[in-house]
Amino acid sequence: MTRLKQFDCIVIGAGAAGLMCAGTAGQRGRSVLVLDHANKVGKKILMSGGGRCNFTNLYVEPENYLSANEHFCKSALSRYTQYDFLELVARYDLAYHDKGAGQLFCDDKAKDILNILLAECDLGGVAIQTDTPIKTITEQDEGFIIETEVGDYRCQSLVIATGGLSIPKMGATNFGYKIAQQFSLSINTTEPALVPFTLSDAWLTVAQKLSGVSLDVSVSCANQAFHEALLFTHRGLSGPAILQISNYWYHSDEISIDFLPDTSLVDLLEQWQAAGEKTSLKNLLGYHLPKRFVLAWLSQLDSALADKQVKQLSNKDSEQLVSAFHHWVIKPSGTEGYRTAEVTRGGVNTDSISSKTFAAKTNENLYFVGEVLDVTGWLGGFNFQWAWASGWCAGQYV
Repeated sequence: MTRLKQFDCIVIGAGAAGLMCAGTAGQRGRSVLVLDHANKVGKKILMSGGGRCNFTNLYVEPENYLSANEHFCKSALSRYTQYDFLELVARYDLAYHDKGAGQLFCDDKAKDILNILLAECDLGGVAIQTDTPIKTITEQDEGFIIETEVGDYRCQSLVIATGGLSIPKMGATNFGYKIAQQFSLSINTTEPALVPFTLSDAWLTVAQKLSGVSLDVSVSCANQAFHEALLFTHRGLSGPAILQISNYWYHSDEISIDFLPDTSLVDLLEQWQAAGEKTSLKNLLGYHLPKRFVLAWLSQLDSALADKQVKQLSNKDSEQLVSAFHHWVIKPSGTEGYRTAEVTRGGVNTDSISSKTFAAKTNENLYFVGEVLDVTGWLGGFNFQWAWASGWCAGQYV
């Protein structure tokens, strides 16, 4: 029988959380092996933030995360904060900038973040092995045997850091959920999140005509609202505002969009009427909104509205305008799915995981970190901060 290669800890998944955990554990003196089925590490890191990696946010709070257990994330986020990660990147002289709202991006490339994680793993003597699909995991003698297509390994502590189902072309699978179920842990329903909406019928036609048009909006759903940019696409609606609200959207829900969140159309109409404006409505609104959008939106109400002067508007016209531009209500037909979703909502039920150690409550040697857990952050660096925090915390115990 071939002798098993022995490690104190094996981390399955060479993404943000897995590498963070591995480097932390390695620097504690643990012998650590990272296994990944992909051909290279950190793929999601490399493609994130348009290739510049929005690696954390200055304003991280537990309220920026969704989970069936809303308290679960608090401990890790308080023990390893955004400032702790900033101390790490400062040691490597990483140049970065605040893109607004506390969103921190690399000045150069996302690879800079990956290189920091790999350097931390090197400091801890961590071994990293790619192109290694896992065949079976079995529990034995207070540890685990991992059988792979290129060899078999034994460890005391096993960390599952395989992420969710988002962006399958990057190698995402349901592996982490299957392992959780193998060890009798439950999975909260998983769905695409931080994902564009699709539309159908007449509104899809409108969106296709407006494809590429972006504007600042306030979008709300399920008592949650975001004030960011919306982008029309050939499939429906995207942009930061839509991705954010998608975290809170379920299939029967409507969303409401205010296309003039910083301006009162009621006040504008009164001002234009008082000033005796003779300019057409489409041109007046064109000072506040993209003209392509104005024409498309007015045509949905009444094709004659665009060329009317304000003094020609009836009370009914004004009410329709206010409703259409401030309170557009739409029920998306769906989302673009995991193909373009940035994260997965749902995952391993955190009620069965220690918020201190990240070990399964039924098996103190089995750990889950990062996106595989039922913790989903907002757009803007929050999901990376969860990866750093959960990985670091688990790294103290594995």
